[in-house]
Amino acid sequence: MIHFIGAGPGAADLITLRGRDLIAACSVCLYAGSLVPEALLAHCPPGARIVNTAPLSLDAITTEMAEAHAQGLDVARLHSGDLSIWSAMGEQLRRLRALGIPYDVTPGVPSFAASAAALAAELTLPGLAQSVVLTRTPGRASAMPEGESLVAFAKTGATLAIHLSIHALPQVVADLTPILGDCPVAVVWRATWPDQKVIRGTLSTIQGLVGPEVDRTALILVGRALGQEGFDESRLYADDYDRRYRPRGTEPRFPEAT
Repeated sequence: MIHFIGAGPGAADLITLRGRDLIAACSVCLYAGSLVPEALLAHCPPGARIVNTAPLSLDAITTEMAEAHAQGLDVARLHSGDLSIWSAMGEQLRRLRALGIPYDVTPGVPSFAASAAALAAELTLPGLAQSVVLTRTPGRASAMPEGESLVAFAKTGATLAIHLSIHALPQVVADLTPILGDCPVAVVWRATWPDQKVIRGTLSTIQGLVGPEVDRTALILVGRALGQEGFDESRLYADDYDRRYRPRGTEPRFPEAT
């Protein structure tokens, strides 16, 4: 079995118990060494074959998994963050399906959630934003499909979590400013790593605040919710809000809970 495991954003203890236990049970561990912290490899069992896949091609990675499977060995395949976005997992799973090799997927803490935690920010504040768009700018590895542009997403008013795009920060600012004005922005570099850096600003100031050391692992967050003020309070905890576990009024919606 090939176990694809989301290794989280960086801190070695931000991995699920399931992920940790799967690593400990696998005789082979393939990890993306450019992004996955080596501290996670301490969970590997003694004598495990550990392979850094950073310099390997897709064919070479597939061969490693296929050979381990042929030997009856389980494989822990570690990717940074969560596997559901920009993990290149899809192409690996397609290869494994073609070879008839079984696999499963264990989620991890995504970088946008780790970055929001570093900011102590809720990205969906009532009256300001109730959606989060996970997106990126075009890159050498993947183009953006037609219609998926920062301009289009900004027009929705959603909080934007812009991945893999710190190199394009001037273009991000140029695209968003005409629509969002001087909107709050935060850049979180290496979220949850010991050298994490959090930079707060607005679209008019953020370029001057980001230094050259802030590289490809940075996430750009843009949206009114980042201002963390001027939002409505949720009705969920209002004293007069009728809910299942706190019925209110003479005719509550859930009388069986009274």
